[in-house]
Amino acid sequence: MKALMLAAGLGSRLGKARNFPPKVLMQFGGVSLLERHIRILRSFDISELVIGVGYNKDMIHLELERLEAGNFVRTIENPDFAKGAITTLWALREVCCSGESILMMDGDVLYDQRLMARLIDSPHENCFLFDSNIEPGEEPVKLCLSGKTIVDFGKHPTVPHDRVGEWVGFTRFSAIQAARIPLFVAPYIDNAGTDQIYEVAIRDQLIASAENIFRIVDITGHSWIEIDFQQDAELAEREILPELLPLP
Repeated sequence: MKALMLAAGLGSRLGKARNFPPKVLMQFGGVSLLERHIRILRSFDISELVIGVGYNKDMIHLELERLEAGNFVRTIENPDFAKGAITTLWALREVCCSGESILMMDGDVLYDQRLMARLIDSPHENCFLFDSNIEPGEEPVKLCLSGKTIVDFGKHPTVPHDRVGEWVGFTRFSAIQAARIPLFVAPYIDNAGTDQIYEVAIRDQLIASAENIFRIVDITGHSWIEIDFQQDAELAEREILPELLPLP
């Protein structure tokens, strides 16, 4: 299984100066998110981590050199990163078609390694991490269920459902489903839809797939946070970090 990480964005909602490091280099407890990802992924049976980079990519390369991670990590540059994260997913399309299963990750998540274990050890080849303790408002990306079936996915769901949770930002795809990802991204690239969040393409794939191809892995009760705003970073350091298991 390969891990595929999106880490090309500007992180503009943090309100930092233009030369601020990419979010994946933010440190918690003196350790960058990138180092945390690498140490956790290396502890599982992951063959390679491929990172889509763009904004201040040289800073990421310097961190990878410091971590001596070149035998495990490679980067793919997205020159169009400022147009939106969906262009980074497009830049990574060859990785999706590598013939291996894929673990797709947002790079700006601080999480307990037990979340990763639950996703990798799941009996379901295609699955989303799901937290029923959803933050109120429009910001969270939502997974909507009818029974055990995922019926909608996104910030603004429209399909009737009887249960909703927050997507953690990590999804596992079988080799077959990973190879289909570019088919659903391409229309947004071809029709200037790059202002859309990349999750819209995954939603299109989910809706087009047979029922129960994709399932959830419920990690409610485990600690994690996506770092979008400065208050997220402060909460991560103050409340989430102390709850995490020591890094492997």
